[in-house]
Amino acid sequence: MKKGLVWFKNDLRLHDNEVLIKAIEECDELIFCYSIERTLFEKIIYGFRKADINRFKFLEQSLLNLQENLEKLDGHLIIGENSALETLPELVEKYKISNIYAEEEYASEELNLIKEIKAKIPDVNFNFFWGKTLYHKDDIPFTIDKIPLTSKAYRIPAGKESEPRKTFDSPKELKAFKKVKSTKFPSYKDYGFTKKEYDSAKPFLEGGETLALERLQYYTFKSELLTGYRWSRNRSDGLDYSSKFSHYLALGCISPRQIFRTVKEYEEKIKKNQSTWWLIFELVWRDYFTFKGMRFGDEIFFTKGYKNKEIEWENDPEKFKRWCDGTTGIPFIDAHMRQLNETGYMSNRGRVNCASYFVHDLKIDWTWGASYFESKLIDYDVSSNWMNWHMQAFEIWYTNPVHQQNKYKAQDFIRKWIPELKDTNNIEALIPWQFNFPDYPQPIEVFKKWTRAINLIEKLKP
Repeated sequence: MKKGLVWFKNDLRLHDNEVLIKAIEECDELIFCYSIERTLFEKIIYGFRKADINRFKFLEQSLLNLQENLEKLDGHLIIGENSALETLPELVEKYKISNIYAEEEYASEELNLIKEIKAKIPDVNFNFFWGKTLYHKDDIPFTIDKIPLTSKAYRIPAGKESEPRKTFDSPKELKAFKKVKSTKFPSYKDYGFTKKEYDSAKPFLEGGETLALERLQYYTFKSELLTGYRWSRNRSDGLDYSSKFSHYLALGCISPRQIFRTVKEYEEKIKKNQSTWWLIFELVWRDYFTFKGMRFGDEIFFTKGYKNKEIEWENDPEKFKRWCDGTTGIPFIDAHMRQLNETGYMSNRGRVNCASYFVHDLKIDWTWGASYFESKLIDYDVSSNWMNWHMQAFEIWYTNPVHQQNKYKAQDFIRKWIPELKDTNNIEALIPWQFNFPDYPQPIEVFKKWTRAINLIEKLKP
């Protein structure tokens, strides 16, 4: 009798999960597990956790939903508390497991963990399957070491020569070990979080495959919001201006191929336009960052980047703290940072502006900012986060936050997230340093290059 173990990682779903399907096909009995890595929630050199409370809670929601969905098929989910390095060997010994099935990894932390696990249980067969991207890594017209340096050079050939593979249906049965019960999700206390932190944490969206698939149907066929996505995507607040799929993609609560298939069906039945093209374009862009991250490895985490470029950073700790806290005195920056701190979410427009201001105005090492985003974002993806920050530091032109907040009419967003400015008019909300608001901090600096943008705001009618 072949006994297998399905090791869930960032693939917390039943649909389109090749790992799960292959394990069911090849084994007679299966154990299902996920193991929390305790180190993920420990503090790093900057004084904050590698992953903060909103990421913890979003993971909890996603895992409990996976557990519920497995149990509907008479399955179970064993949740390890410390590390897969402990959990997997224990389960292998207890249940006499001969084969482990899991999603293939590419980043160094995950690869090193797998290497250590293999050393502890050398007699077990490991079966890894690629499932992180829209296009399978074996189907793109490039080897990983030849991934182009520009997205266009990747995207056009990939789009012409690659096709997403077919999705896998959710299983009808699991072949789960009999008499094995699910375990509880560990307490927040076990990872050093306080009750106040846990109770006050409110991730922007609730995690889990069930809600991910509901969101996909809502944003497409139920509301037809997808039709206007191209023109609404640059807003900062609310649920419906963008898809919000990134949160669910981050933990694999939904697969990129499932999104692709649904968008293609939408194009056939409802509307094909720039918006549907753009959403698929972003899935391809996500692939590109993943493959580019694979090409350059740990170089994407270093201050010099994979370009090995020297930049003089000022690295003022007080400025860094004010940026993190959302007290820079620049409303567009502060509103987005406070939204991030409270909900674990920030819009694309916010990320571009906060990163540009951090790198080009505060002149702080970009890896500090990338680490803070990693701590806070519930849609954190290693390649997307670090490659986007890398681009802000080395490749993208400057973004003026004073001009941007006026261009995107951010006054209501600012008043919502900065209580000190809730009673301001439309001019005061954008340039409060020109007025008397003692409860809101003065800017770290008002740069001369903002003069034209400030003058345009001053001409607005209150």
